Amino acid sequence: MKSFEKIRSFFYFYCNYPVTCPSYHTNEVQKQMTITEYNLAVDTYSDRLYRFVLKSIKDVHMAEDIVQDSFEKLWKNHDNVDGAKVKSYLFTTAYHTMIDRIRKEKRSAFTEDLSLPEEGRESNYSDLSEILTEAVNKLPEIQRMVVLLRDYEGYNYQEIGELTNLSESQVKVYIYRARLFLKKYIGSIEAVA
Repeated sequence: MKSFEKIRSFFYFYCNYPVTCPSYHTNEVQKQMTITEYNLAVDTYSDRLYRFVLKSIKDVHMAEDIVQDSFEKLWKNHDNVDGAKVKSYLFTTAYHTMIDRIRKEKRSAFTEDLSLPEEGRESNYSDLSEILTEAVNKLPEIQRMVVLLRDYEGYNYQEIGELTNLSESQVKVYIYRARLFLKKYIGSIEAVA
């Protein structure tokens, strides 16, 4: 995804100025992230992180901001993050940042108290992916997150649990409920044939 080059260059710019902080862990040996590991994390995970956030919130600019904030937080904490655990750190940070932004938007929308007319659903869909996208968007927030992480990004139940602070059994229950809803939703549309 070439649209992410400006974000990558932003992070490379800051990587040229390493921050060195003394470690306050006296007896604990912790592997600190190196600049090379940070650059590798930007190359490896920026597109996946962007796709995950974008599929969740459907706003290109907000998705870019959230990904940029996540990498900025990683850079600020690179002395405390193990290079081997950077993927988990990034997705957890992006997830929590995204939840915070969604909550903030809901609060501001509630205070504005705008009532927008609802759009009717078109009876003829030209593509099953349109139906699936609409169905995924109707899922509750937590179910949408775990389904996207599992089915779109390919994480296992344990990794999803770590990213969302849920137990593995909770993740399985949310995925089951989400898939059940999607199955009923898609089955209820006559135009799928």
